[in-house]
Amino acid sequence: MTFRPSLFRSFFLGGFECSTHVRKDGRRLDLIASTHHDLRAEEDYRQVAEHGIRAVRDGVRWHLVQAAGPGQHDWTPVLPLLRAAARTGTQVVWDLCHYGWPDWLDFFSPDFPKHFADYAAAFARLCKAETGEAPTLCPLNEISFLAWAGGETGHFNPCTNGRGPEVKRQAVAATLAGIRAMRQAVPGTRAFAVEPLINTVPRPGVDADIEPAERRNAGMWEAWDMLLGRQDPELGGSEEVLDAIGVNFYWNNQWWLHEGHDAAPLSVFDERWVPLRDLLARVHGRYRRPVFVAETSIEDHRRALWLRYVADEVIGAIQAGTPVEGICLYPVLSHPGWDDDRYCPNGLLEMEVRQGRRVVHAPLAQELRRQQATFAALFAEGAEAAA
Repeated sequence: MTFRPSLFRSFFLGGFECSTHVRKDGRRLDLIASTHHDLRAEEDYRQVAEHGIRAVRDGVRWHLVQAAGPGQHDWTPVLPLLRAAARTGTQVVWDLCHYGWPDWLDFFSPDFPKHFADYAAAFARLCKAETGEAPTLCPLNEISFLAWAGGETGHFNPCTNGRGPEVKRQAVAATLAGIRAMRQAVPGTRAFAVEPLINTVPRPGVDADIEPAERRNAGMWEAWDMLLGRQDPELGGSEEVLDAIGVNFYWNNQWWLHEGHDAAPLSVFDERWVPLRDLLARVHGRYRRPVFVAETSIEDHRRALWLRYVADEVIGAIQAGTPVEGICLYPVLSHPGWDDDRYCPNGLLEMEVRQGRRVVHAPLAQELRRQQATFAALFAEGAEAAA
C-alpha cells in the first residue's frame, strides 16, 4: 500500500452545516446563522484545529451575497469566514450553493446558470484576493438530493413536484457554467462534486420492487455523469471538469422499498447492506478520480461508533486500492433541525458555549484521536514500503 493522501491539510475534515434553502412553508433557513458560526468562525476553526482538523467544508450564502439583485455583491457575510480561515491556517472547501439562491432569481429561468457563473467567478476573485490562493469548492451541493427534495417531492425550493429531472439538468448546467467561469477568472481553481452515496434494495421476492430499486440506484450516477459529459452531453459536460468526487454517506443511506416507496433504512447487519468500502470502490472504478467522504455522522451516543465503522471501512478501501483522500465529520458542529428546529446532537462540537468555547462531545473526540493515530500509522507504513 503506497497511497498517501494529498488533497487536504488533514485527513479528517470538519463540515459546518450551511444549508440556506427555503422550506415549502416559505421560511428561509440559514444554518450558519442559526449555529452562530458566522459570529464564531475563528473560534470554531481554532477549536477544531485542536482536534487535528486543519481542513473544513463551509458555505458562501448566495442569498445574502446577492440579495440586492443581479451583478451586485455584498461579501460581508463571507469575509469574516475567509479571514478567519487565513488567520488560522484552515483550508476551506467552499459550498457556493447549499440548496439556496437569492429570492429574486427563478431557478427555472434560462438565465439561472449565467447568474450563478457570474457569482461564482466573483467569489473566486475575492478568494484569491483575500487568501492569495485559488479556491477549492463544491459549486452546487448534492445536485441529486436537490432534484429529489426540491424538484420531485416539493420539500424545499424550488418546491415543485414531478420535475426532478428538469431540476437536475438545470443544476448541472449551472455547475458547469460556474466552474468554467471560475477557472477563467482564477486559474487553478479546483472543483469537487459532492453527491449522496446510496443503495436501495427491493423486498425479497417482490418483483414489483425490483425496477424502482434499480432505477434509484442508477440515478445515483446521473449528476456525476452529466458533469463529465457521459450523459446528456448537450449540457456541455466534459472529463476535465471535476478534480475530485465527494460522497455523502450516513447511517440511513441504504434502505428497502415497499410498493415503490422508501420504507425503512437497512441495518448494517442486514445481508443486503453493501459495505462502504465496496461503494467507494465502485465510485473510484467508475470515475478514476480522488474520492473523499464529504459527509458522515449520526446522532447522540452512537457518534463514536459510527465514526469507527466509517473509518474501518475507509481503511479497508485504501488497503484494497481505492485512494480515499479524507473523511469529513459533517456536521462537525451540532445544529437545529431543518423542519422543526429540534436540536440535532451530531457534531464533535455542540452549539453550547461555556467560558468562550463550544462544548465537546468527548466520546467522539476520543474516537477521532484513535482513528487519527491509526491512519497516521497506516500512511507511515505505506511510505516506508515505497522507500
